[in-house]
Amino acid sequence: MTAVNSLQLAAIYAQSDDPWNFRTSPYERAKFAATRAALLRNAYASALELGCGNGELARHLAPRCASYTGLDAVETALVAARRALPQGSFVQGYLPCILPEGRHDLIVVSEVLYFLDKPGLVAVAAQIAERWPNAEIVAVNWLGQSGNALEGEEALHVFARGLGRERAGVPVSSTAQYRIDRLSGS
Repeated sequence: MTAVNSLQLAAIYAQSDDPWNFRTSPYERAKFAATRAALLRNAYASALELGCGNGELARHLAPRCASYTGLDAVETALVAARRALPQGSFVQGYLPCILPEGRHDLIVVSEVLYFLDKPGLVAVAAQIAERWPNAEIVAVNWLGQSGNALEGEEALHVFARGLGRERAGVPVSSTAQYRIDRLSGS
């Protein structure tokens, strides 16, 4: 069982397609810029963002990617994401699920890991490790209390172990509110 179910996520988006103020929050804009700055390369063939929400982070990632695919559980979020990034591909799916096809060399998980429980994290990580073993993985985790079964850093460690990595990754940016780690493929 996952920490937050699809009905709860839909309820979060019921009032607005921007429930976390991604479009207007200086904090979110700075975090998106830091996420983009954390990328190792200037160009990627294909990015996959798990939990893409309304596509605001996608706007920062897509210019560095020949193709972009976002996955989210909530149709309201995906409608907004399609407006934010018309050239992107967006797929509805509730993690853990079968991840979208592609030759992804960049996988971004921004503030989504702690929404999953341990078995869900391991399932997603195992799929990534099997299908995209050399992909660069960028994980952004909020460091505050989420109210979920796992908090950010613990979820990151479970995810990293599921990828077959002993360490969570290389922290590339950190503030009092969030941490960005890079988990590069072998």
